[in-house]
Order: sequence, then C-alpha cells, then structure tokens
Amino acid sequence: MSIEFEAKVIEINPQDLSEQILELGGEKLGEFFMRRYVYDIIPGDLSKWVRLRDNGKESTLTIKEIVHDGIDGTHELETIVDDFEITNRILEKLGYTAKSYQENRRTSFILNGVRLEIDEWPMIPPYLEIESDSKEQVVEVAHLLGYVESQLTGENTIKIYKQYGIDLNSISDLRF
Repeated sequence: MSIEFEAKVIEINPQDLSEQILELGGEKLGEFFMRRYVYDIIPGDLSKWVRLRDNGKESTLTIKEIVHDGIDGTHELETIVDDFEITNRILEKLGYTAKSYQENRRTSFILNGVRLEIDEWPMIPPYLEIESDSKEQVVEVAHLLGYVESQLTGENTIKIYKQYGIDLNSISDLRF
C-alpha cells in the first residue's frame, strides 16, 4: 500500500479560497459530485475500510488504512473500475455489505504540482484537502495559502464529523 500525504484545513470559505488558488497560479481541474459506498473489511475496525467512489468521470475501488492521524498516516491501495453499480454488486456477491452511502461536492485544483480539493459535505463546514507526494510539499503549499502547520490535520472525515458532534459511522445514508 502506498502512503497518502494529505492534510485538511477545516472551516474554509470555498469562494475566497478558490480565488486565492487561482491568483497564485493554480489551475481549476473541475467541479465534481462524488458518491461513494463504504464497506467494513472487519466489522467494527475503524482503522481500515473499502471505498467504492464515483466522481461522474471515473469510479475507483480503494482500500484505506489509517496508521495515525499525521499527514503521512493514511495508506491506500486504489484501482480504477469501469462501473460503479456493477462493482458494488460484485462486492455484495463477495460478502461485503455497504455500511454507508455518502455524497459530497468537490472542486479540484492543482497548484505547484500539489492537488487541492475543496470538499463540501452535508452537515459540516467545507474543508480544504491538500495532497502531494511528500509531507514537505503539503506543508509548503499550505504556507503559500496562508496556513501554518498547526492548522493542518491528517484526521479522516469520520473524525472531522466527530468534531461537530456527529457520528458519521451511524449514518447509513448521507446526502445533500
């Protein structure tokens, strides 16, 4: 599994941040409506799961494992799949039952070779996700955007929801 170098900045203003990214020379890659199914690998183990996700252009099947909450704490193994619904049916035939269906909106940018995602989810404020090939690049682009390292979190979306008193694991259908 490869290491995913990413950090989030919570409670951002999507419009202001989008303008700032473009002013700094960033390129807007698009706006996406994301939908996903999440499956437990081992029921009750919140440290790893399977995610089937579609962004309207491609679908991916991913195994995610949280080793720790740092910028380099998530490991993942991902592949592109041809059909979101057929892949869900295959997983069901293999004995996996989706524990949840989730939707979010994402606006994607690239700035200095670093991927920036402005994510909007139901029930919580928008956040920025910064993803790159190294922790140093993540921190560098965060600084370029005016954030200090202490404002970055490697926590996953489940823990972000928890900050707002919401148990995402108890929501089987999360839609706008």
